[in-house]
Amino acid sequence: MDIPSLEAFLAVAELGSFSRAGERLFLTQPAISKRIANLESQLACSLFDRIGRDVYLTEAGELLRLRARAVIDELRDIQTSVSQLNNRDIRQLSMASSHHIGLHYLGPLLKAFVDQNPLAQLDLKFMESELAIASLLKREVELVFTTIPSPLNNLLNTQVIWRDQLKFVVAPDHPLARRQGTVRLNELTQTTAILPDPQTTTYQIIEQTFQRHHIPLKRVLNVNYLETIRALVANGLGWSLLPATMIDDSLAILSVDKVELTRNLGIIWHRQRTISRAAEVFMTLLAQATAAR
Repeated sequence: MDIPSLEAFLAVAELGSFSRAGERLFLTQPAISKRIANLESQLACSLFDRIGRDVYLTEAGELLRLRARAVIDELRDIQTSVSQLNNRDIRQLSMASSHHIGLHYLGPLLKAFVDQNPLAQLDLKFMESELAIASLLKREVELVFTTIPSPLNNLLNTQVIWRDQLKFVVAPDHPLARRQGTVRLNELTQTTAILPDPQTTTYQIIEQTFQRHHIPLKRVLNVNYLETIRALVANGLGWSLLPATMIDDSLAILSVDKVELTRNLGIIWHRQRTISRAAEVFMTLLAQATAAR
């Protein structure tokens, strides 16, 4: 059903005449008749009884009359909302982010977005990278900020925004921290490693590094959050590999022989989903911030 057909129907119902309805709507009588016929075809029932020159609502017509005005108002509201959304209105943005990116990178971007769009509803979920990507594939969120996995699902697009330098760290009083010069990878395996979940991209970077040197990882304690890993390492429970942005005086950096590691952080979105106006605005802010670095 469309608004012009419903308006023609209401005019005929109120005036009891196709011709007078045409005069009100500045249409010919055949045009009014065609719109009513289209409605009756869509609803598979007659809306008017034509008795001589008089027109009367059928039972179905009376039921439609009671609801038609509300339908017209709702359709017009939808048209207005969609039109505003396409042009300038920023309604809602649904995103997911890893805890690390949320804590260390997103803050200024979120503030800029909220300052520019104070009426926008921001739905931000913090979750592990793998869960965030699964949520994106199920269309539960629109944008994801996380460590970029490799390989990436072919339904997804990605853009690298930040590169994290990864550093081997221990507590300042750890025996390895007192070593002069570089530390070899095989020496690290003699003490406990405190690492992220094996399913994470960060863990896989570490594991692949050891595999390339034909050294098996052993004595591993897996912990979900990097902030928790930092606290455990700082308390002397073992070594880990952490982003340089997280390292403070509570940790000592180890120089590991012939090993320098980074990980790519960025944005991921669904290739087959139409990007909302809110997401476009946020991605523009992101591009501007990246260009200004």
